[in-house]
Amino acid sequence: MLTFTIRRLVLSIPTLLFIALVIFLLLKLAPGDPTAQLPLTIPPEVKAKIREALGFDQPLYIQFLKWLRQVFWVEPRVLIDYLTNTSTLFGWLPDTDFYTPCGALAEGVCDQRVVSWSVARGAPVMDIIVQRLPQTLWVVGMAYVVGVLIAIPIGIYSAYRQYSVFDQAGTFITMIGFSIPPFFTGPLLIVIFSVQLGWFPFIYDTTHKVTDWDSFIYQLRQMIMPVMVLALQVTAQISRFMRSAMLDNLNQDYVRTARAKGLGEAVVVMVHVLRNSMIPVVTVIALLVPGIFGGAIITEVVFSVNGIGQLLITALFANDMPMVMTITFIFALLIVLFNLIADILYGVLDPRVRYD
Repeated sequence: MLTFTIRRLVLSIPTLLFIALVIFLLLKLAPGDPTAQLPLTIPPEVKAKIREALGFDQPLYIQFLKWLRQVFWVEPRVLIDYLTNTSTLFGWLPDTDFYTPCGALAEGVCDQRVVSWSVARGAPVMDIIVQRLPQTLWVVGMAYVVGVLIAIPIGIYSAYRQYSVFDQAGTFITMIGFSIPPFFTGPLLIVIFSVQLGWFPFIYDTTHKVTDWDSFIYQLRQMIMPVMVLALQVTAQISRFMRSAMLDNLNQDYVRTARAKGLGEAVVVMVHVLRNSMIPVVTVIALLVPGIFGGAIITEVVFSVNGIGQLLITALFANDMPMVMTITFIFALLIVLFNLIADILYGVLDPRVRYD
């Protein structure tokens, strides 16, 4: 297993480089200019100096190599300095000074970070992403946990009571979850529960702080609708996988043997069958994690959640190519990472699988 993990980690490096190249070339084909959002009163020679300072006048391969250096070399150094110098968790480590910022007082070689063109002009892209990340993780994480906790019992009972009314109803609801996209379910929930019934706020207040019981209740109320939209998709997918895996195992010989030995039905289903059925389902749960981040892009825009998804859409409309490239690459990194985690989990959970 260790050999397989190391081999997959090594192979992920050229995969990520190829993905980065594709993202870079696709975005370079799109119209965009770092000076497009500047006032028209700025002289052309000043705009030319700005383009030159950002390296926009250099050949494409130089721009790509500079971006790779910024993402894979400069930003990790900034992260290490933050963890050792500022963070509470790793503050006990010796202080480091790997990152050399560029500025008026900088002497010699400095480390230029990826900066935003227009969303937060001149600000480092990763700093903005880190500011928005907690909101996305809070909503996405809660939606995924809720979706999994609902999907697994539905899948188990649907398989055990195959073709029952519950199974048919579950199949109908999961088909709805598969078919209806977030940009439809989001406004639909807003119309029903916010406009008509007035139960929940339709705008997610990212500045809200939980200080007492009332503020905690308000936080739950404003999270319900975006979490419901994302959890519907997760529940639909995982419950079908759970049902299929349970049906495959319920007809196996070891189940009939367990029943013949006199084991109770609850023990047979919830211990023997469920344990073997969870092997493929756990890998599917890991594989679906990057997908829910994709669904969060639209959901955050619909409910005004100030997270990474809304930041990506804002950057696209503002032609902020460094921001778009970095966020898109982060999503690609998540896909590669969770594919690796899924493969490792499958080998760990199923002793019949051997990679070495």
